[in-house]
Amino acid sequence: MLTVTGLSCARGGLPLLEGVNFTLTAGQALVLRGPNGCGKTTLLRTVAGLQPALAGQIDAAADSIAYAAHADGIKATLSVAENLQFWAAIYGTTGIESALAQMNLGALQNRAAQNLSAGQKRRLGLARLMVTGRPVWVLDEPTVSLDAASVALFGDVMRGHLAQGGGR
Repeated sequence: MLTVTGLSCARGGLPLLEGVNFTLTAGQALVLRGPNGCGKTTLLRTVAGLQPALAGQIDAAADSIAYAAHADGIKATLSVAENLQFWAAIYGTTGIESALAQMNLGALQNRAAQNLSAGQKRRLGLARLMVTGRPVWVLDEPTVSLDAASVALFGDVMRGHLAQGGGR
């Protein structure tokens, strides 16, 4: 699903990580932990293809990775449903109902994203992952701004994604 070999990453021209190796197979999750500034976000952005590696190799099927970070990737003037429909169209998928239901957004589907709370925006940003159809989710601090109930919802979504052979 995803193999990283000898990966070296930099931020602002300064090398942060060297010789990173891991393999993620279907149904597995890999969790990165460490203090602020140690290179977690840089590694995730590199794996997702958003910045070049200094060295090493990232092997994954074409169009298999979806990335979610601090910015939720939502359009403020679109409704919740319109945001999900937009991203489904971008990724060539259909159907947003499951994402709305699983992230408890059904009652908010007609509300403009700019009128959502921080936690609701985060849930919408995570629901976006569900409509990508991509098996590998690269997530940077996915539960920031979520209350305990929303963290539980997201945990259910993750367990379902992994059970269906996805990776994170």
